[in-house]
Amino acid sequence: MTNPIADPLVEVPDTSPTSDLVRIEATIEGAATVVMNRPARKNAFDPDLISALSDAFETLHGAEGVRVVFLKGAGGTFSAGADLGWMREAAELTEGDNREDAMAMAVMFKRLRDLPALTVALVEGAAFGGGAGLAAACDLAIATRDTRFSFSEVRLGLIPAVISPYVVDAIGPRNARALFATGRVFDAAYAERVGLVSELVADAAGLTAAHDRIAAEVMACAPGALVDAKRLVDDVFGREIDHDLMDLTARRIAAARVGEEGQEGVRAFLDKRKASWAGE
Repeated sequence: MTNPIADPLVEVPDTSPTSDLVRIEATIEGAATVVMNRPARKNAFDPDLISALSDAFETLHGAEGVRVVFLKGAGGTFSAGADLGWMREAAELTEGDNREDAMAMAVMFKRLRDLPALTVALVEGAAFGGGAGLAAACDLAIATRDTRFSFSEVRLGLIPAVISPYVVDAIGPRNARALFATGRVFDAAYAERVGLVSELVADAAGLTAAHDRIAAEVMACAPGALVDAKRLVDDVFGREIDHDLMDLTARRIAAARVGEEGQEGVRAFLDKRKASWAGE
């Protein structure tokens, strides 16, 4: 992976110097882009790409100064799902070997979900199987209107097991049952309607514009508060609104108000100036 970092505040070490399957690009402001780089294979998954993505997400988890992570595919296709050669090899493996193989993919997805930075999938062309799973695992997914999606595993006698927690979380159990059980191909408008996609744009230029807009939005936010806000969602989702939850949320906002970022942010607002993290 190549990492063109020009500022010491954004430290993204190169953990896979021999791999060209994934590139990490980053700006001095703290916007990183992970690029799946198998365009000749439509960025289809195989063990090497999965390992490279897993390494990239683990690297970015500990990278200082990274505030937003974009995920995209090279060559105009996000990801066509599983590589045919990989599927042929998996068919010859034992159940135990297949379990180990699938666990590596599960770890990669969990590392993506656990990134403290905001994660944004920039989707075009196709997002099938695990590719659609990547879109679901990100905090946001922006897609071009002509993108096609599918969870086609059942048509091969398989199931979308590893990606299922992220897809069900994104689109709900009823929509997941329908899409998982039919394996149908659906368009970006339907993906937006069920919640797999957050926003639609016209074309690749629209994806670039969305990238720039979201990066600018993130840079206006306090870095620590962004991480805490993401964590807050996981901590309150699905819980009964009882005294314990009310106490948890009251403690969180109280700590934020007296914290360094909260103090700076409120003072900047009252003084009608930009906060220190927002730049010039």
